[in-house]
Amino acid sequence: MKIRTTPVPSEHTAPNHDHRDCVDRALRVAEELCAQREVRLTPIRRKVLELIWESHRAVKAYDLLDRIKPYERTAKPATVYRALEFLMEQCLIHRVESLNAFIGCNCSEQRHEQLLLICERCGNVEERMGADVMLAVAKEVEQAGFTLHRKAIEIHGLCADCRKAEGGT
Repeated sequence: MKIRTTPVPSEHTAPNHDHRDCVDRALRVAEELCAQREVRLTPIRRKVLELIWESHRAVKAYDLLDRIKPYERTAKPATVYRALEFLMEQCLIHRVESLNAFIGCNCSEQRHEQLLLICERCGNVEERMGADVMLAVAKEVEQAGFTLHRKAIEIHGLCADCRKAEGGT
């Protein structure tokens, strides 16, 4: 069975947004994908994923460690980092390089390039497909004769909601 999850632009900023639905969907997709891939979504990995999905903001590893302590008192930094590594390998989360933090992935069923819009005011991170942008970057890379290993584009600015709050259009 193929699981399809596609990001919906600005879905998480809608006034009637039910964030619990985001968390439930992410956990359900993770469980199904891990079963299909025959890898273990251990309780600690699942909990780290759930903690990452608590909001649409990027979360740092040591913040995750602090937040996981009530559930796993013996958790060490290595515990969290191993869980993060597994979740990234399974395309369930992304690393936001510029923030040294992690976010949940909206389209975990396949490996893909990342275009992340990072709001400098509220901290929300929106994952976009950005096919045209990624195609343009791929052409530039090819013309340069560069061997690409991975591609992620992070754009910092203000999200639509924060821009509106500032009086912008």
